[in-house]
Amino acid sequence: MRSFFRARRVTVTAGALAVAVGGSYLTLRDTSVSSTDRGGGTALEALRRRITDPTAVVPSRALQQSSLIAATSDNPLDILVIGGGATGCGVALDAVTRGLRVGLVEREDFSSGTSSRSTKLIHGGVRYLEKAVFNLDYGQLKLVFHALEERKQVIDNAPHLCHALPCMTPCYGWFETVYYWVGLKMYDLVAGRHLLHISRYYSAQESSELFPTLAKKGKDRSLKGTVVYYDGQMNDSRVNVGLACTAALAGAAVLNHAEVVSFCKEEGGERIIGARIRDNLSGKEFNTYAKVVVNAGGPFCDSVRNLADKDAKPMICPSSGVHIVLPDYYSPEGMGLIVPKTKDGRVVFMLPWLGRTVAGTTDSNTSITMLPEPHEDEIEFILDAIRDYLNVKVRRVDVLSAWSGIRPLAIDPKAKNTESISRDHVVCEDYPGLVTITGGKWTTYRSMAEDAVDAAIISGKLNPVNNSLTSKLCLVGGDGWDPVLFTVLAQEYVRMKKTQNGVAVAGDMDTAAARHLSHSYGTMAERVASISQNENLGKRLAHGYPYLEAEVAYCARNEYCESAVDFIARRSRLAFLDTDAASKALPRVIEILAVEHGWDKSRQKVEFQMAMKFLETFRSSKNAQFHDGKHA
Repeated sequence: MRSFFRARRVTVTAGALAVAVGGSYLTLRDTSVSSTDRGGGTALEALRRRITDPTAVVPSRALQQSSLIAATSDNPLDILVIGGGATGCGVALDAVTRGLRVGLVEREDFSSGTSSRSTKLIHGGVRYLEKAVFNLDYGQLKLVFHALEERKQVIDNAPHLCHALPCMTPCYGWFETVYYWVGLKMYDLVAGRHLLHISRYYSAQESSELFPTLAKKGKDRSLKGTVVYYDGQMNDSRVNVGLACTAALAGAAVLNHAEVVSFCKEEGGERIIGARIRDNLSGKEFNTYAKVVVNAGGPFCDSVRNLADKDAKPMICPSSGVHIVLPDYYSPEGMGLIVPKTKDGRVVFMLPWLGRTVAGTTDSNTSITMLPEPHEDEIEFILDAIRDYLNVKVRRVDVLSAWSGIRPLAIDPKAKNTESISRDHVVCEDYPGLVTITGGKWTTYRSMAEDAVDAAIISGKLNPVNNSLTSKLCLVGGDGWDPVLFTVLAQEYVRMKKTQNGVAVAGDMDTAAARHLSHSYGTMAERVASISQNENLGKRLAHGYPYLEAEVAYCARNEYCESAVDFIARRSRLAFLDTDAASKALPRVIEILAVEHGWDKSRQKVEFQMAMKFLETFRSSKNAQFHDGKHA
């Protein structure tokens, strides 16, 4: 097996950037772009123009499928990516920006697995820095250095979806105060020029003003102060969908709800040269061919490897991460809390997110399933952990949503448990023509993708026309976005012009809705606002949440939203924020998607049943089965 831990970097020549336009290819040449120009010069500018073009629309799903079918053994893709999570979509975007011909298939939906079930943090890893210092582990230190560099790039490349977030570390002893202050100052130092903001100490009184629900006393201890440091926060699945759509605009043929059922191999040889794909929406099967296949299946990457070799040795050690969502009053807006000491040594975060509070995560061994569900004891563990640090009653009935995600940790033969497994990633080619990328974390998806493409170039003897451009490339909606964009939406748009009875009215585009559209869609928000205003789709989908009916139509037309679950879980975050609100919004979501996709009554009924089954895996207080009375 050839394997590389963050294998760096393939040197290639510059010249032409080939971008796909629904299956045909346009070549943009600029011989002045050097192979060492990380900015990308004219090639990068041409790419930016395509992505930011106000009239640009992603190719339809049918057109994308046609492009994959057109990739024959005589005219193959350069790279076929399997997996539509952060890494897979990152690989597709990286490869297409190098001028390669790229396809991507995802069995479910973009970000349907691990990538939508994260802690929502973009971070260097405070815990890894601590381990690096105490264990004198240079590998862990390099991981932190690299992650902090990538943290800044993720925020810069998707400014509408990512931001810096202060996190408060409570100190109930003077030794703790000094220990955390020194440790977090080291975190600042390691970040260097990629620092978001400088950490600082706050007295107990100042801390209470910043975080009113923080306990000042409890269990024979009193708060001495807090140390506040900064990490990044994101809307994870929307960043992932943004990656997929940006790749599509750049020329990649991306197709969700399309599953690889087998591999195609060259005649008389063992090298993989393509895959048999099943469209899970229509049931249709077809072949698509590529010089290299990149396996970015996350927790399922071993299943993909088994299609090539049923005896392939497992690479994945799955770890369960459970999170819960609580009402907004648990944490102040704009300030997170890190619980550094739990009963078994794990760290728990409590963070404000999209108007609610998200708390987690656990880290325990698990089995790999399509729809992982949180166990009640894991939910109780999180509640117990934050209870010791808050002055409000922490109740199980306050859990609005709870979900589980599976981290695809790469196996280290020396590791005894998932906590000690390195979060670095592995790139390997243990079967000719199949490059696997696994491990790592959300924060480093971009460099993981770059490493995977570098390995694919070597494997397939590909000829990219320039280096990776993704370090300087904003995702769709991010280039030119300004935090005050919401004021334009609030002033220039109304949420609807007519009632269903045809009577002309003007419903205000209120500030909450305008902010939400700006931060969810960036510079594309005006398109959503226009649909809302002109198509009588300005009503809210759920009471207490800013999601508008117009978003369903927009996502169906522009973001490959093919099912009700695609919308409530990934295009919007209703399922993750409040399962009860999501279930109430579901009929209207299905009604709008039925118009957009031409669903009949039978399909609408199936969509409702599938969505309700999906929501049942989110153990909110509305659908959880618990009888111990401990958290009533």
